[in-house]
Amino acid sequence: MVTSGSSSESPRGAPSNIDAYALFEALTGHKIDRRYIPSRTMSEDYEVLGDDRDDRPLLGQEPSPDEPPKDVFIGAVNPYALVEAMIGHRLDRRSLSTARIIADVLQTDYEELFDLKHNSVLFAGLKLNEENREAEELNEKDIQILEERDLVTPDLSRVKKIDDLEKIGLKGVGDIRVKMARMQNGKLRLVLDGKSLGKTVGNHDVTQTINELVLPFRHGEEGGHWSPPNSSWRDMSEVIFRAFPRRSLMDGVPPFAVHGGGILSRHQLCEQYQHRFDDPTQGASSDSWLIAAIFSVFWANPAMINRSTRMISGPMDRGNNNGDDDDNNGGNDRRPTLSVRFHDKGGRNNADTDTVEVDYQVPVNNTTDMPIYARSSDGYETWPALYEKAFVKWMTRSEDKGRVDLTQAHSGDPIKAMAQINGREPRYYFTDRHSGAELVGLVRSCSVNKRTISPMAAWTHATGDMFRGSNLVANHAYSVLGWVSEGQEENQYIIIRNPWGVTEPRGLTSYPGLLDRVEPEFWPPAALLDRDGVFSVEVQAFKKYFACIGVAK
Repeated sequence: MVTSGSSSESPRGAPSNIDAYALFEALTGHKIDRRYIPSRTMSEDYEVLGDDRDDRPLLGQEPSPDEPPKDVFIGAVNPYALVEAMIGHRLDRRSLSTARIIADVLQTDYEELFDLKHNSVLFAGLKLNEENREAEELNEKDIQILEERDLVTPDLSRVKKIDDLEKIGLKGVGDIRVKMARMQNGKLRLVLDGKSLGKTVGNHDVTQTINELVLPFRHGEEGGHWSPPNSSWRDMSEVIFRAFPRRSLMDGVPPFAVHGGGILSRHQLCEQYQHRFDDPTQGASSDSWLIAAIFSVFWANPAMINRSTRMISGPMDRGNNNGDDDDNNGGNDRRPTLSVRFHDKGGRNNADTDTVEVDYQVPVNNTTDMPIYARSSDGYETWPALYEKAFVKWMTRSEDKGRVDLTQAHSGDPIKAMAQINGREPRYYFTDRHSGAELVGLVRSCSVNKRTISPMAAWTHATGDMFRGSNLVANHAYSVLGWVSEGQEENQYIIIRNPWGVTEPRGLTSYPGLLDRVEPEFWPPAALLDRDGVFSVEVQAFKKYFACIGVAK
């Protein structure tokens, strides 16, 4: 008989006690601070059970999945990464002034960026089907490349009367839409729609720079290698670990390293690095559907994701190295690659089940030294960028292990993508066909300790008045991470993550039903996350914002 506190023995006499810390690290791939003592006891996590008067499925049953959609065109460009790539400067994503910078660079009022009905450039290559509140794909012939002369506006300094607006080209002033009207000190201040006076970038009209960064159209260009503007194809290990001597990567952490403008000791660097996160974050592209899917699989089962590399022996073909430097390995002929297996699930953005291999070359901005597309939230891990590259190589059937045109993942289906990654089957649940209780019940049935153990994702409607000032984006994919209850059956929340990895500063957003800061005290699994971009949506608000939620299991 084994008593409390005694060590049990296996039949062969070996101790059967398991190191819980080591098991956690093996399952999640994250280091854990063994000095940490939880601030909550297990008893504090018990929830108050509701009564029998609800519309949930019968006990033990999940809601029946809906018929899979035929074509899904989900995708919104990450404006923060896009603007950083365009101007060559990093943005302070927690600053209110950043919203003004984004609006100026993208030539769109900030509050109109996140809804497809405003023809925002974040949805370049897509158009709105107003009847179904869904996005549809534009053809290459529908896209106009703007030149400098297209963006020039008339001289307004001589406008003295309303009639003068007609003279400079604003025809039909009496019928122009008034965006804002305000009285101040006896003066009427109007903001009018003046797009007829000068073009701005949008979903149909883009500059050459935006086209090369975001859209899959090369406009008749044949042959050659695709490269985004102001970028070079560089080895991720050289870019990310620039401050770390290559030899010391095998030994752990160097005795001293330059970091953030100062010198950190080995102890300080270890202490800082072990608390960082490698959550995949979307870059200057519209593949939110893919990044959300990758994160969802990673979150539900980190062991499903290959975050390792293996070395390929053989001579470096310097003549075919696209003119870039090698990885400065001192003549070593071994170079790292990542192998990933993806699964055939039919439809677009798909290929036969196969294992693909990619090298570490990714587009890096020449000014900021940051990857232009997918990266980890802490900036210290390579696998998110390589997974994005591997998936695009697989779905486009590219033979190139190096330069892959990442804009080809322009829009897609996040729920199917999860199944393409983990090999399971995608199940769809459209929110207008299920009650709020069914939706949160679905999340709960896929969760343990309020955290999903089967990957889940959801996407929003393509338009709606609620997207203004809500910290949510239309036609955008989100990872579903779990659920939480405040102890009352009617106050249940679904935890989601924006693949942009950004939570907008307070003062820009406010909407009922959303909690934009998810802390471990509210939802314990948040301790495993870089919490930027993670927030909770009350289940009835979730039904209003989101068109579909799904699982790959």
